[in-house]
Amino acid sequence: MNVNDIIHSAEQFVKKELESDHTGHDWWHIERVRRLALEIAKLEKADPFICELAALLHDVADEKLNVSKEAGLDKVRTWLFDHVEDVQVIEHVMTIISTMSFNGGANPPMDTLEGQIVQDADRLDAIGAIGIARTFTYGGSKGRVMHDPFFEVTDTHYRSPNKTTIYHFYEKLLKLKDLMNTAHARRMAEDRHEFMLRYLEQFYKEWNVTEDNH
Repeated sequence: MNVNDIIHSAEQFVKKELESDHTGHDWWHIERVRRLALEIAKLEKADPFICELAALLHDVADEKLNVSKEAGLDKVRTWLFDHVEDVQVIEHVMTIISTMSFNGGANPPMDTLEGQIVQDADRLDAIGAIGIARTFTYGGSKGRVMHDPFFEVTDTHYRSPNKTTIYHFYEKLLKLKDLMNTAHARRMAEDRHEFMLRYLEQFYKEWNVTEDNH
């Protein structure tokens, strides 16, 4: 199977796996990450095939969408061995997918340029206007409270369900700008980060409306 056939098969596989997703990890998220990864790969002179394939497959293995992280990774690994002959390609893509998630900031830095690029692309789609929309989509799908001004977090686990959607901006989204790997992603992140700050400012302004404003 040639490169184009592999990419096409990956597209069909991912669309089928994520077609019913309502958490913000749907096909259109994958498509945006794929386009961003290819854009950055071209500028950084990275392997576009590795970047595109890893970008396409990365959320099939997401632990939020599977019974466990291991089950998700096994699903991707099985697909790769059925469609890709080059073991080095399989290992490279699996390494990227298994280590690229934010995970509360606990994961180590990516080892390869391609991994850095796919991670940047995924993180860029988590911030800015799209990132805000995805955050509220995910929170709503999990029944999370939008905001609670009296909410406090003390040693709360990153995956804990007992958190507000607005808190997620502070535990993850606002940190991503400074965690970008490549120069192009850092430039793109600046604008998206500033948009989130403006959004939060407006959010609190509207939330804290007083009788004098009526």
